[in-house]
Amino acid sequence: MTHRILVVDDEPIISQIIARVLRHGNDVTIANSGDQALQLVDDGNEFDLILLDVVMPEMTGHDVIALLKRHPNARDTPVIFLTGRSDQHEEEKGLKLGAVDYIAKPISRPILTVRVETQLALKDARDRLEAQNRLLEQRVRERTREVALTQDVTILSLASLAETRDNETGNHIRRTQTYVQVLAEKLADDGPYAGDLDEHTITLFKKSAPLHDIGKVGVPDAVLLKPGKLTPEEFEIIKLHPVHGKTALVEAESILGTTSFLRHAKDIAYYHHEKWDGTGYPEGLAGEAIPLSARLMALADVYDALICKRIYKPAFSDDETVKIIIEGKGTHFDPLIVDAFLAVHQQFVEIAERFAD
Repeated sequence: MTHRILVVDDEPIISQIIARVLRHGNDVTIANSGDQALQLVDDGNEFDLILLDVVMPEMTGHDVIALLKRHPNARDTPVIFLTGRSDQHEEEKGLKLGAVDYIAKPISRPILTVRVETQLALKDARDRLEAQNRLLEQRVRERTREVALTQDVTILSLASLAETRDNETGNHIRRTQTYVQVLAEKLADDGPYAGDLDEHTITLFKKSAPLHDIGKVGVPDAVLLKPGKLTPEEFEIIKLHPVHGKTALVEAESILGTTSFLRHAKDIAYYHHEKWDGTGYPEGLAGEAIPLSARLMALADVYDALICKRIYKPAFSDDETVKIIIEGKGTHFDPLIVDAFLAVHQQFVEIAERFAD
């Protein structure tokens, strides 16, 4: 391959000699000053190697390399210093500024050739490695997108399967997952939960929310679809759906391994019927012992159940629903989540309209 080499030396004879030696298989450009070299780089020229004289009038090689290392077109270009002074201190200074090698004047053709070929080979290797890294990063991004898409499709398919058991809920899973997202984003703005709710965690909450009622697949139709009031025995059967959901997700964990997504999905499925005061089910947890994801899901699920018509009840008005949510502050719901709900209530209304059944 042809390499582009820039030779910077204020002595034309020396630069011409170097150019003649290196032109075999290379494209060599000459600059007779630091200003000319920098202008070439400013004009968009990119080089594979720069040979730079240290002692030049007006702008020394040290001045030039300091500017080159800050230039986007040259910061990664290897620089070999050319010097007529053999001084250890001088060499240390140049290497600290970013030079990769020194060639002493008068220049020996074999030494010049070998050292230039060595640095060009190293640059080629670095370029190949960077290209491979870019390719790998691209493949990782593509694979990550593919996995995320597969995960999303699987989640929605499973959630939709559960929802087919109750065909009156329609867009319930879309509404509730968006409610959860909006609540979490509000809590992330400030307050005691802000540190627990980064963008990634909120995304996981949203993605796992549709699985909150996956356990309904284990509830008999006679109970799940009963139009009238449930008997105490039937209600006990309904109360098992969080257990069924957790069992299914634990089984998935045993096959796929533990992930943050499955952990949140399991928490939401199992604990979203717990209440802040400890009177919920299935564990009777209270307060912050209930996972935050499930506390968010609890309010989202109740809000949607209230504003929507169900086989066992008519739809409540938004005003009635808000009143019930407020009455549940500190008993059914986390008080801070109720405050967040009131702050973003209008967004809930818009979400309900956007995903109306």
